[in-house]
Amino acid sequence: MATLAVEGRVAVVTGASRGIGRAIAALFAKQGARVAGCARSVRAGSFLDDLSPDERRRCVNATCDIRSARDVTSFRDDVQAALGAPDILVNNAGIVARESALTLTEETWNDVLASNLTGTFRVTQAFLPAMKARRNGRIINIASVAGRTGTPLLSAYCAAKHGVVGLTRSLAEEFRADGISVNAICPGSVDTEMLKQGMPGGTPKMSADEVARVALFLAALAPSALTGACIDVFG
Repeated sequence: MATLAVEGRVAVVTGASRGIGRAIAALFAKQGARVAGCARSVRAGSFLDDLSPDERRRCVNATCDIRSARDVTSFRDDVQAALGAPDILVNNAGIVARESALTLTEETWNDVLASNLTGTFRVTQAFLPAMKARRNGRIINIASVAGRTGTPLLSAYCAAKHGVVGLTRSLAEEFRADGISVNAICPGSVDTEMLKQGMPGGTPKMSADEVARVALFLAALAPSALTGACIDVFG
């Protein structure tokens, strides 16, 4: 496989133990990037398991709950000490809760927003200073078709992903002059565990690997002028 412009670059990917995050982290590593992945807990099957020994040696995987400011700060410090400032940041980590708005508890509401929206902001804020100092960087937020439309029984998730879309557009304008592009991907039904949780019985229309290729385009091939875009990948 021919390498692209991510070769030798540092890429941070949250939620890299499964689904879309795992596919993105593995693809970037196979394309020559030095990848720092994280997940909320140590579990079997991180993106490292999808790599060759040589690819694995230039990557790191860590435990980081992006709902925790302390975890994120520690993760940032460890990544920058081991690999240096990131060139690419992929905010992918998140959770879903399927429940009627009539019975959804405030605790669950807060947890979904903390994982999907506040966590995206927190990780971005942690790594932005290093990107800004270098006047270069690409931030890719994984939103959802739920950030574009409404879905019954997914009120917290929809609210969070709509928030990610708005955050993406605001950050793109704020840091445009600093050479940092900020874009989002809005996938539809992807063959992941999250689809099974959020839409039981739903039919996946694409694989996580297909979404990963969109992320690779934004990281390696998209023009620097492409910022504030929300790429719909749901037909």
